Amino acid sequence: MSIAAKAAYDTLAPAYDEYTRANNYELWLGEFLLPELQGHGLKHGRVLDVGCGTGRAFEPLLRRGWEVVGCDVSPAMLDQARAKFGNAVPVLEADLRDLPVLGSFDLVLALNDVLNYLTEDGEFERAVRSLGANLAPGGRLLFDVNTLRLFRAMYTPDAEVGGTYETVLDDAGVAPHAHRQRHSSERRLRAAIADAGLDLLAMLGQREVSDSIVLSEEVDEDRDDKIVCIAGRRKLGAPPLVVGA
Repeated sequence: MSIAAKAAYDTLAPAYDEYTRANNYELWLGEFLLPELQGHGLKHGRVLDVGCGTGRAFEPLLRRGWEVVGCDVSPAMLDQARAKFGNAVPVLEADLRDLPVLGSFDLVLALNDVLNYLTEDGEFERAVRSLGANLAPGGRLLFDVNTLRLFRAMYTPDAEVGGTYETVLDDAGVAPHAHRQRHSSERRLRAAIADAGLDLLAMLGQREVSDSIVLSEEVDEDRDDKIVCIAGRRKLGAPPLVVGA
């Protein structure tokens, strides 16, 4: 994330859990995304939650027996995570753009707006390489980005492919602060994954319907809220896997 994103989440941290209380991580991650990952060869074990924030994703993972490590660029968000989870989940400050190799993980997550904040040319690609560098052989990377539909609802009805947009959040019970994000096309996602030396295993459209989650094999940016990508680092000697054109 950028310096501006760090400042935004340092400001939002005390109110973040209340502001995002409608986000049901047990449903979203626990009941939909993790089973989807299992269908793409997910191995149970260690998970790195990048952009973990206050640890909203920790509980569904811990409940299923995962060993969790979290990192985030915002010290204030990490303070909230430590207050909730103590020593049960180690967390550390790290910048997604130059993420160090923190270990060899069976699963690396970057969910819920993390990659959208990479607005400068080359940052997104650097981040995906950094995420991939933390995968064990046979490990899985899961990340999402916002669709044009969501940008048009949250930022401007005139949002276009690849555009960068800013909005000021002033209704969370904290000081007004700016959030700046960039739209990423399917083509850009595919190229970044390939550039990181990873195989794209699935690219899915995600939307909410009647308080549930729908994952579609074909992305529709006018229908879906997010594009969900599953990528993997293949084991030595294994042939490459390719999804789509």
